[in-house]
Amino acid sequence: MTESTPSMTSHRPYLLRALAEWIADNGMTPHLLVDATQAGVQVPASAIKEGKVVLNIAERAVVRLQIDNEAVSFTARFGGVSYPVMVPISAVLAIYARETGQGMALPEEIGRDSPGHGQDDDDLPPPDAPTPEDTPPAGKRPHLRVVK
Repeated sequence: MTESTPSMTSHRPYLLRALAEWIADNGMTPHLLVDATQAGVQVPASAIKEGKVVLNIAERAVVRLQIDNEAVSFTARFGGVSYPVMVPISAVLAIYARETGQGMALPEEIGRDSPGHGQDDDDLPPPDAPTPEDTPPAGKRPHLRVVK
């Protein structure tokens, strides 16, 4: 991005709102996968497993759901106790339908907070160049794990 290119607001809350509506319109249950280790995440500690939490944001499961440009907030019951939930948009890792698993892992934010911002394009590696994180160690196959 050059100095003359205007910066845009984050696209993540717009994707989140659109996907939540799409999932609900199809009669499915929208769930959020949240990085509970990020600052500002307010969820019951008992709901956190391995630093992550899955939240059901279906209309029938929450009260006063609000997805604005900064955070997702609502009130929900955990173990029968009502609890206010606040999740910064940056902490939302994915949104998906419980019934089918269809949804989207939200892309990393591009812009001010991303690594490499302010560098010239000549200093950045080509977009398709593999990074050390992308290359599995020799002898180990990559794997995926289903999080429910």
